[in-house]
Amino acid sequence: MKIDITVPARSRFWKMPKISKGAFYRACRMLHAYLSAAAFVLLTFFALTGFLLNHPQWFGAARDSAGETTIDLDADLLEEALGEPDAGRALAALAGSQAKLLGAYQDGEVMDGEAYLRFSGVKGTSDVAIDLEAGTADIEISRANTTSILHDLHRGKDAGPFWKRLIDVTAILILVMSLAGLILFLSLRFRLATSLKIMGATLGVFGFLFVFLTP
Repeated sequence: MKIDITVPARSRFWKMPKISKGAFYRACRMLHAYLSAAAFVLLTFFALTGFLLNHPQWFGAARDSAGETTIDLDADLLEEALGEPDAGRALAALAGSQAKLLGAYQDGEVMDGEAYLRFSGVKGTSDVAIDLEAGTADIEISRANTTSILHDLHRGKDAGPFWKRLIDVTAILILVMSLAGLILFLSLRFRLATSLKIMGATLGVFGFLFVFLTP
């Protein structure tokens, strides 16, 4: 006895469910609303810091010196650090373990019985000069003021990988939110012509500024 296992023609192939235009626009409205709520603080921060960055003459952005200090380094740990393949980074770790430094290690140079290390971060910088024979380290620290901190956070300069990822997330949020808003705006037929004119004029302004007014 044979059993017929033929699949009906209608169920042989899975068909994607149809999405109505109304449901698509409702999804865009919901996406735009939720992304706007999530991105509000981020957009406000980067808009404000970008405005300040564009007018550096309004507020000073210098780093104020916090003074100089000298510390003694443990002789055994110093010798161990000098034996590492990356002596500069090892010396930086040693100095950081025995003194409170500002910034992350950037670069170092070891030569002629001395080592020069540089630390830099959003909150400030540290310059360390080590006398390898005497085992002493002269440390000069400069603290960043509020304006300098805001400038560096806006640009992501010396802000570390986590802050850079936040900038990436902010950019993606803005792009998706803008795209959802554009789709909604273009869905209004009686405003479509005006919307396209505004977009064209904006592109024209960008092009004019770049070609004729940008050195």
